[in-house]
Amino acid sequence: MTDKVLGVILGGGQGSRLAPLTQTRSKPAVPIAGKYRLVDIPISNCLNSGIHRMFVLTQFNSASLNKHIKNTYHFSHFSLAFVDILAAEQTPENPTWFQGTADAVRQTMHHLLNHDFEYVLILSGDQLYQMDFKEMVQAHIDSGVQVTLATIPVNAKDAPDFGILKANEQNIITSFIEKPKTNLGDWISDTGPEMHAEGRDYLASMGIYIFNKDLLIKIFAENEDEKDFGKEIIPRMLTEYDVLSYQYDGYWTDIGNISSFFEANLGLTDDIPKFNLFDSSHSIFTRARMLPPSKILGTTLDKTIIAEGCILQAKCIKHAVIGIRSRIGVGTHIESCYIMGSDKYQTLIEIEKEKGTKPLIGIGDNCKIVNAIIDKNSRIGDNVTIIGGAHLPDGDHALYTVKDGIVVVKKGAIIPDGTVI
Repeated sequence: MTDKVLGVILGGGQGSRLAPLTQTRSKPAVPIAGKYRLVDIPISNCLNSGIHRMFVLTQFNSASLNKHIKNTYHFSHFSLAFVDILAAEQTPENPTWFQGTADAVRQTMHHLLNHDFEYVLILSGDQLYQMDFKEMVQAHIDSGVQVTLATIPVNAKDAPDFGILKANEQNIITSFIEKPKTNLGDWISDTGPEMHAEGRDYLASMGIYIFNKDLLIKIFAENEDEKDFGKEIIPRMLTEYDVLSYQYDGYWTDIGNISSFFEANLGLTDDIPKFNLFDSSHSIFTRARMLPPSKILGTTLDKTIIAEGCILQAKCIKHAVIGIRSRIGVGTHIESCYIMGSDKYQTLIEIEKEKGTKPLIGIGDNCKIVNAIIDKNSRIGDNVTIIGGAHLPDGDHALYTVKDGIVVVKKGAIIPDGTVI
């Protein structure tokens, strides 16, 4: 069954809501959970579901993403499996860049049609979830529909942020509204006893679609002005075709902004996290790095995830995610932080050469950092204080950005000794 499916992962636009993390990289390339990239999530879900042919569509800052996929996803010469990047390209037929999710698929359709498939599974590159797509594909086939939309129950607080829909007893979608602001009571659905008990009474679109190949070709030929699946194509499909709602009741979050990104990462440190990195049936694949084990010297650790290759001499690390090759100095206190780590180790010669001129890559001695994201390759000196929280106004500065009380130190930033934020 899954051999008939082609996966298409949407790389997203400029990712301005995730800035400054997307200043030099695309959204799917943003590091998550200390050692992965966001794009690893949909790719791993596909691989775990037996879908081994995928295209990743990207447009902005794609160099980092290209490098990651090239170095990560290698398959046997005797396999048809692949994960390929399709970057936006100008052609005589399409002189513009991607104008939306549907336009991205439309403009790359000629590449997709070089392969043999019956169904297209369209996924977002910036969501965190573990889902078995085999079940969704089977539901699509069994129902006889040509379009299936993955949906998830949400509560009244979150409903205005999503496309909300209602379905009949056969799970065929009967109505849809984009980001409703009023009259939410009219959109309550029967999401099941367990979901109702949690107050999750509304069915929201997850931005995950299955289309029959022939229908997708027909849609694109009918109206080239439709640029977006969620805003234009799906609402039109509801008036012309039966569209199946496939309800997913597991953990899912949209990594749309800094606060949701921050919460999703720190949520991994919970005693029983909603997103389970330790589930062997839903493995998350990423680049295999030949790194040494992490070394910890005199540090008190609590609710912390530590990736490979770290050297930690901090006094205390609490409620934090520590990324690959992180270096944290003596006496430093880290709390409620995501430290992304670095792309390389400094040699002893480099350390000796830079001593006294600028901080080393990593975090220095006797620092206090709370409610912060430290992007890769940052250099934070000694005696630095970074305390995020509601007391800080939002703002973009040369070395850091503040959003929703979270301080985001920019990639490669140099924070001098004694700095207070």
